[in-house]
Amino acid sequence: MADLWLRLSLVLLTIHTTLGVRLRYEFAHHRYEDLQRIIAETHSACPDISRVYNIGRSVQGRNLTVIEFSDNPGTHEPGEPEVKYVANMHGNEVTGREMLLLFMQYLCNSFNSVWRVKRLIKSTRIHILATMNPDGYEIAARQGPDNGWRRGRENVQGIDLNRNFPALNTIAYNSEQHGGPTDHIPIPNSYWEGNVAPETEAVIKWIKQYPFVISANLHDGALLANYPYDQSKDDRSWKFYTPAPDDAVFRQIASTYANAHRTMSKPDSACDSNSDFGNQGGITNGADWYSTTGGMQDFNYLHTDCFDITLELSCDKFPPAGALPTEWRNNRKALLAYIEEAHKGIKGFVLDRNLDPIEGATIHVDGINHDVTTAKDGDYWRILVPGTYMVTASYKGMTRTKQVTVSTKRARTLNFVMGVLRTTRARVVFSSPTFVQQRGPVPN
Repeated sequence: MADLWLRLSLVLLTIHTTLGVRLRYEFAHHRYEDLQRIIAETHSACPDISRVYNIGRSVQGRNLTVIEFSDNPGTHEPGEPEVKYVANMHGNEVTGREMLLLFMQYLCNSFNSVWRVKRLIKSTRIHILATMNPDGYEIAARQGPDNGWRRGRENVQGIDLNRNFPALNTIAYNSEQHGGPTDHIPIPNSYWEGNVAPETEAVIKWIKQYPFVISANLHDGALLANYPYDQSKDDRSWKFYTPAPDDAVFRQIASTYANAHRTMSKPDSACDSNSDFGNQGGITNGADWYSTTGGMQDFNYLHTDCFDITLELSCDKFPPAGALPTEWRNNRKALLAYIEEAHKGIKGFVLDRNLDPIEGATIHVDGINHDVTTAKDGDYWRILVPGTYMVTASYKGMTRTKQVTVSTKRARTLNFVMGVLRTTRARVVFSSPTFVQQRGPVPN
């Protein structure tokens, strides 16, 4: 009966777009060759809004392949946020891998027929890495749905990739008490002297290469949205609520996914009697669940400007293929809603007196001990919950402060000019269609 439902689903959910594109949703488990085929077919069907690139190779030489969606693929558009999804970093946790394969096909198929998708692709650069651990997946897939909780979890070196990132939390916690950096913490040289998996190293370089604003890594084994910090401040306890400075923001973006998911935020949706996260809205602080070190989400937050959370999508780590249509219905709208969170809070540009972009300027929000910085085009994005804030831009001893009120709607534009404006040029530049479209209204 499950096979019949699967075949019917494949037929019923075939999509025809106005471009004549026909990508069939495949509710099945895909080995490495089939994963690469789907990525290639998706790009071939939508070449004007997608790009395929590799960020590295696994231990056994499999490509870590990313597909990007944008109305200008391959280029960072000034003022446009970049987001990423990563799945299957634990090789035996496969629901996220299949959801991202379906999601990339959905974005392609829906660009000309679903306004919400078109708006996202035209205003956001979306990067999708469907598998971070292709070698571990192949180990798990050879055993299939009966693989249990461990087989294929690590890479072939026996490294748990979600314990293999630079552990920067202790530095941040010490800085909170004694002074020092609590954001953009450098990677200690000693980290590279340890056992760093090639998959981890590739993702670190990728994270540093693009100005990601928000991201999520997709796992299985529970049903919840888990947010930083993952590492407890209390060394004596493996379960201790440890909020990041942006705890309110993380709760907001985690709740966005959980509430858009069909079951995650509902009471009595637990995988077992000890983990009914639905009774707390389908979200949890990582360290309050259980403490871990070297996780990817804490690294994103402490080393870069990216706000990353962990999504646990299914109680079953390797669900049967017949369960995938239901999982897709559960997650499709949530995957869209989460990306939209990149467009909340404030955004803008920091420019010098000649109106040239400043890279590396600091954006500080009073009351939040975590800053973001501008990218190479002088653009920045700062997710915030609704409220009124004092925001300061600083660069090489120069500062500018403005007040802004943030709502639940799309991000407010807040531009800063460091130094005295050359008014004649400013009048021309700030009134040009390009500046208004990309950089917003004239700064005060």
